[in-house]
Amino acid sequence: MRRDFRELEERRMRAARLLEKGYSEAEVARRVEVSRQSINRWAKSLRAEGRVALKRVGRAGRRPKLSEGDLLRIERSLKQGPEQFGYQSGLWTLPRVRKLIEEQCGVRYDPSQVWRILRKLNWTCQRPTGRALERNEEGIRHWKKYRWPQLKKKRSASGAPSSSSTRVG
Repeated sequence: MRRDFRELEERRMRAARLLEKGYSEAEVARRVEVSRQSINRWAKSLRAEGRVALKRVGRAGRRPKLSEGDLLRIERSLKQGPEQFGYQSGLWTLPRVRKLIEEQCGVRYDPSQVWRILRKLNWTCQRPTGRALERNEEGIRHWKKYRWPQLKKKRSASGAPSSSSTRVG
C-alpha cells in the first residue's frame, strides 16, 4: 500500500497544533489516531526544531535507478520486438530484458526486479500456445466428434455387478 505523504504531514501538523494548545500526549494520540510513542517522538522534534521538523521528508526507500525517460526508452525498445536486437525468436525473456536495460541505461538488475519493471510498464507474462504449425484443426474436430466417442469406454449394459471392492453389490 502506498503512503500518502501529504496526509501524514497534515496529521503531524494537527498533532503539533494540539500539543501547542497544551493537550497531553495521550489525548493528542487519541485525537490524531496514532500511537503515544509517535506523539512523544513528534513532541520532542517540535520542541527541538519547531514545526519544520514535522514537515514532509519525501519518498521512503531507495530512489529508483531508472528515470521516467529511461522507462519510456525501454518500453519503445520492447515494442520493437526482440528480433530487432538480434534474437531469433519473438519472445522477450527476463534475461533478454535485463540485457536490454543494461545496454540502454547502464543499470544491472536481478531478474526479479526486471519483472517488477515490466509490471510497472503494464507488460504481462505471455505464454505462447504450444501448437504445431502443421496442426489440422478440421481433422481434430472430426476425431473429437466421431472417433473419440467410439473409443470411449462405455458402461456395461448387462447390469453385471461392479468389480470395484468399494461397491456393495
